[in-house]
Formats: sequence, C-alpha cells, structure tokens
Amino acid sequence: MLALTLLTLVCIFTYTFEIVFGLAGTILLLPLMSALYDTKTLVVYSLLPQILVATIGLARTRIAINPRFLAGMLGFAAVGAIAGFVLFYYFSASVFQMLLASAITATGLYQVAAPGRARLGRGAARVLDTLAGTSQALFGISGPIAMTRLLATFDTKAEVRHYAFAFFLAMNLLRATEYLVHGTFTDEILEMMLFSGPFLAIALWFSNQLHLRVNEHGFRRGVAWAILVGGITLFFH
Repeated sequence: MLALTLLTLVCIFTYTFEIVFGLAGTILLLPLMSALYDTKTLVVYSLLPQILVATIGLARTRIAINPRFLAGMLGFAAVGAIAGFVLFYYFSASVFQMLLASAITATGLYQVAAPGRARLGRGAARVLDTLAGTSQALFGISGPIAMTRLLATFDTKAEVRHYAFAFFLAMNLLRATEYLVHGTFTDEILEMMLFSGPFLAIALWFSNQLHLRVNEHGFRRGVAWAILVGGITLFFH
C-alpha cells in the first residue's frame, strides 16, 4: 500500500509537469520510482497516465486538429515503430539507445541555448516523426523527439501542446493494443492502474489549467530543459 501511495503521489507531480509542458512525465517517473518497481513494469504502467494526460489535455483545449497534418506524423511514426520492432530483435538496442540519447541531448542543448529559433525542412521533420515512432517502440518514450519537431513547426504553445497530445494519444492507444495482444498487463500493473487512476485523473483535470500561467517563452524554455534532461536520462535508462 505504501508503494502504491508513493507511486500515485510521484505520478501526480511528474504528469502534472507533462500536462503543462507536453512531455517528460515518464522520463521523470522512471528514475524516481525505480527503487520500488522494475523499469519494464513502470514503462507498461505509464500507459495509463500518458493516456489520461492526452485525453484531458485534448478535452480541455478548444483547438481544431488538422487531420492531414496529424495523419502524416502518425504515418511516418508507424513506419518508425515497425523499424523499432525489427531493431529490437535484430539490432543492438543499447547502441541505438546511445545514438538516440546523444541526438536528443544535442537537440536539448541547442533548444536551451536558443529556444524558439530552430526550424526544420520537410525532410528533417519526417525523419523526426519516424524516429519518434522508433523510440516509442524501443523505449516507450517519444516525447523529446516529437516535441522538438512540433516546436519547430508551430509558433504558439497551445498548438504545440494540442498536437503533441493528439500524437501521444494515438501512439499510446497503439501501444495499449500491442500490450493486450501480447498479454503484457500483469496483475501487479493492473493493481497499480486501478489504485492510482482515479486520484491521477482528478489531479490532472485541475492541473491542466496551470499551463495558462506559463507564457510562450517560459513554455519553450521548460520544454527545452525537459528535452535536455530526457536525453541525458536515456544514457542511463
């Protein structure tokens, strides 16, 4: 019971950050709770708070989604996810992880040094979409890559958050389907979800409004630091 209580409190903190800035909930959760739960269990469990964040964020933000743009992102991410599954079985995941961590860390350093200045060509954007899907398949984390792409695409934090939540919701529903097919949900994970879910949903519903207190510069600065921390964390994940 103590472990479940701590898990719930930590998730309220980490995913409040995610619902405000659009990423980093799972990146923060893993090191904070790794002493009580193994990494694989936490990654599978993270499906619940990630879906809650995306669903609540979308429900409480009145911005129209461009279906064609989102479909393009998801299409390339799906190709990346397929590549990720292939790499998982035929390529050293540790090597890919080091390359990915290096790329995200370098991106984070640039974003911290010059937030809001990065711009991507169409080809580079599609590469990031694909890489986000690959990272999701291998590590359950795609936020730093997807947010880097979205920050370079949209000018306002409202648009960045909204498209990020739409992207993450679709990717996590795909992940949930995979878990169901392969019977990944254990009794322990289901207990974690059932215990923490109601408290987390209530907390996120109200904490979603905190993003209104963050200005454009503060939002981009917060995301930049989250990307940098995410890259560094991957070196040890």
